[in-house]
Amino acid sequence: MPIWKREFQFDQINSYLGGCAKGMGIRFVEAGDDYLTATMEVGVDHHQPMGILHGGISCVLAETVGSVAANLCAEAGKAAVGMNITASHIRKVQSGLITATAKPRHIGRTSQVWDIQLSRDDSKLFCSVQFTVSVISISK
Repeated sequence: MPIWKREFQFDQINSYLGGCAKGMGIRFVEAGDDYLTATMEVGVDHHQPMGILHGGISCVLAETVGSVAANLCAEAGKAAVGMNITASHIRKVQSGLITATAKPRHIGRTSQVWDIQLSRDDSKLFCSVQFTVSVISISK
């Protein structure tokens, strides 16, 4: 049974993205009953001084896919906002398409925990992330 509480289409999510997520070229591309996937192309503008992907970029991609997934699981009148992100960088990335897939570890009434795996275009895992959100009430 799907975990999603809101209907969505990728073109709607992708057009809604703003700020750094849009500027980095993050695109949502796949969803299943219990996961959401986004991609982005890595270039020299994403490098740190050693010529490899900056770890903060990995965190932006992970938090973007995790935040969107968490909000798609939130009840009406609620929003999920980031509380904590922990990233373990396992391999380097210099260029190519990277993919982030978010799966829930816990979906509760007031908090959610997401496991987000980032892989290179050769399908090798390069970063593993745990992302925690707080589910808050919003007024309309």
